[in-house]
Amino acid sequence: MSTISVEHAVRLVIDEMHVYLGQDLTLDDMARTAMFSKFHFTRVFREVTGTSPRRFLSALRMQEAKHLLVNTECSVADISSQVGYSSVGTFSSRFKSCVGVSPSRYRELDGNGTALHPEASPTTTSNGTRSSLSLRGRVVLPGDRALGQVFVGLFPGSIPQGRPVRHTLMNGPGLFELQDVPPGTWYVLAHSVPYGTEAPDGGLPGGPDLLSVGRYGPVSVRPGVLAMPADIVLHPAGPLDPPVLIALPGENTGAAVPAAA
Repeated sequence: MSTISVEHAVRLVIDEMHVYLGQDLTLDDMARTAMFSKFHFTRVFREVTGTSPRRFLSALRMQEAKHLLVNTECSVADISSQVGYSSVGTFSSRFKSCVGVSPSRYRELDGNGTALHPEASPTTTSNGTRSSLSLRGRVVLPGDRALGQVFVGLFPGSIPQGRPVRHTLMNGPGLFELQDVPPGTWYVLAHSVPYGTEAPDGGLPGGPDLLSVGRYGPVSVRPGVLAMPADIVLHPAGPLDPPVLIALPGENTGAAVPAAA
């Protein structure tokens, strides 16, 4: 099957996810929509999107919850139900894990990301010294995309959710270095929105067409091994890209730091 037809099948499933966001959409349902076996569907979905169908659906639900919290007066319990959770406790726990604060606190902040992700504490080795590992790379923003701050974060998975292990916020594309990186296997995820863009609707500043995203990985970081540079070319966020669940850079996300020289 051609790449175009595979992507079309995955797109059909993602469209179905949006329609049935609050319902119990099983892997069997998704595979049937794509007209693949479950095994084949799961494999091609991961190849196209970078993550599993279940994780993608969960991210879409959290994205919708962020929007509803900022733009409606629905209770947290109602929002929990609307995005497919039967337990408010489970929803709240999942939301905090993905976004960084509880649903009620996110609503109080009006989606403002200033205090969502404090800098991670330094990594120490077994003898109590700080890790000397680092990861370098370059972020490229195509010329047809508006310039803006660029967030680069290190995550254990391929969806930008939860607190990044390490991160930097740069004044535009260019070289970056993530220092004091813990040993492990990571994904480097980057996104950018144009300068002067705020995020009034809970995570989609100015509309999704202004968001640029990119990823690199998985990459293994360990002592004695020099990791290859993590070069990332950003592209317009599309329907096949997992939602960005953490706070986006913009006027209301705090001060930027200069890109590495």
